[in-house]
Amino acid sequence: MTTLDLTGLATRPSQVWGAVRLVPLVRDEPVDDLRLHPELYGDVAGLVETGPRTTYVSYVPHGFVATWTRDGTPAAAYGTQLTPDGDSAPTAVMGLRFHRKTARRQAKGRLRFLPLHLALEGYLALHFGGPSLAWEEWSQRAVRHGLSPRVEAAYVGAEAPGLADALRVFEIHPGQCGVMVYVADALAAAFAVPHPDDYRALHPTLLQDLYGELIHHYATLMPPVPDFEARIPDAHIRSLADLRTAAAAQEHTWARFHDTTMPTGLLEHAYTWRTVYRMGRFTLSRFLPRFRPKQENHIGEAITDDSGRVIYLKTFRLSESQVRRGHLLSTLAAHDWHLGRAAADLGIDEAQLGLRLESAGFGHLLRRDVLDGYRRQARARTG
Repeated sequence: MTTLDLTGLATRPSQVWGAVRLVPLVRDEPVDDLRLHPELYGDVAGLVETGPRTTYVSYVPHGFVATWTRDGTPAAAYGTQLTPDGDSAPTAVMGLRFHRKTARRQAKGRLRFLPLHLALEGYLALHFGGPSLAWEEWSQRAVRHGLSPRVEAAYVGAEAPGLADALRVFEIHPGQCGVMVYVADALAAAFAVPHPDDYRALHPTLLQDLYGELIHHYATLMPPVPDFEARIPDAHIRSLADLRTAAAAQEHTWARFHDTTMPTGLLEHAYTWRTVYRMGRFTLSRFLPRFRPKQENHIGEAITDDSGRVIYLKTFRLSESQVRRGHLLSTLAAHDWHLGRAAADLGIDEAQLGLRLESAGFGHLLRRDVLDGYRRQARARTG
């Protein structure tokens, strides 16, 4: 398990619109031998074949195409690719587009992947096979079909009040290769790409990304956040050079405050990484947290170079209910799906664990008579 290494990305002063705060990420030296461009699919649902008899279905408005070279020479960024009906008027019925895998090679030196869905599919696939041992408490459905169907909810960015306006008026900095999106100063997403030209092309796709339940609620209910305005005392300003020095000091103070305070829930924790595809000196991976209840948890995907530095990044903040589900599944899997041992690890009894599973939406995994017995035990305790 390793943390995220954002070496080479520096923060710039945030820009605020209502409850939305956008923090630019810039690179002093763009990465030239890996480039990204969007492949637009329109407002259609996507059905992705992820394995034998296994599919992933979601709103998939676009994909990213990664182009790279193996000798370090600059890679060409191909233009935005539109589907034949990509600019057609919306219809009353949402279309369905079929994809083969969340990441698929298109040609030599080119890989198409579905941004964010690569990470979400990894979360949905967490212990998807169900009980590894057929303990008597588990239902036949759980043993034969595992967690299928596994369903989670998210909100498209266009549904988060204020986000569209914030992205529209956002001033893109020279050298900008990414952004951190905060809502009510809670980190909603981190996004980074190799090259400033890639960012300019992909900036609008942030509105089509998926965001968690907490972020939608904060955007809807929370008041505007304060802007961090620089205040420069004029007592020691004698020239333009003094003013530039003072302004640079204010930028440095903001960057230090941001980097050591606001994204720590993302950057200070270790993740479990799974390699998806190797592209010369680059590796596309997705990562999962340790599922810490009542704490900030993110899933995501990244392209790292041969030194482990993050070149591409996209993250999704899990809701507390999603964290609880991940924590329960991981605990069960760690104990070979033995309810008694898993309950002891959590500091509760077996009946309480069974009711937690039901509350988390996994009640169907237990035999009906076993679950009824757990309910009777709970009533007896409260009665």
